[in-house]
Amino acid sequence: MELIAASAIVMLAAILHACTGFGFSVLATPFLLLVYDTADAIQINIALSILISLVLMPKLVADVDRPLLGRLMLGSLMGAPVGIAIYVYANPDQLRAAIGVLLLVFSVLVLRKLRFTRSRRRDLMTGGFSGALTAGLGMPGPPLMVYFAGTTLTPSVLRSTTLVCFLVTYSISLILQIVVGSSSLEVLKAALFLSPATGAGVVIGQLLFRRLNPAGFMKLIHGLLIVTGAYLVIGAVLAG
Repeated sequence: MELIAASAIVMLAAILHACTGFGFSVLATPFLLLVYDTADAIQINIALSILISLVLMPKLVADVDRPLLGRLMLGSLMGAPVGIAIYVYANPDQLRAAIGVLLLVFSVLVLRKLRFTRSRRRDLMTGGFSGALTAGLGMPGPPLMVYFAGTTLTPSVLRSTTLVCFLVTYSISLILQIVVGSSSLEVLKAALFLSPATGAGVVIGQLLFRRLNPAGFMKLIHGLLIVTGAYLVIGAVLAG
């Protein structure tokens, strides 16, 4: 029953991720924590996220903003060691609560039509935050969602660039987590079992993406920010 529930979770998260370029981790990880312990849930999420990016990769290359991708990846490389320290030493509940509060605050700012002026420095900083959160919680999306929700990038470019960035960031984070000794055969088995449901979600998400207009795309991101922030805060409070 637990594996069936986990399959439903990752399928829904994969649909969202393939459709928007965001959302798998912020949706899957909190619910996977109901089935697995924290470290296992994070690693299963990372492994499945790598799978999603690999499946989508052939269709993404043409729309990637390469200069932006390079800055995001460089920032992620700098942030990943910080994330590993968080992964090993920090209290996960307190960290989730802090992330949730930040998401809610920035969600309000975005809905008030806040527009970020993109720059090389801000691209790097956003990549750094994303890399730290990937290695620490397996959740690279929140900083990118907040940053790009107020920019003028087209949905296809945004989706492609972030998904390719996620592939690199997730891979580095998983390697670092294995190096610090946090991995097991059971995690690999669980990820393999959940792969078919994840793949099905990717296919459905791609079909939905073709039917989204830019306004609907941004509304979906805004809604995801609010729901994710509220869930993280409430979950951390209840856990405490």
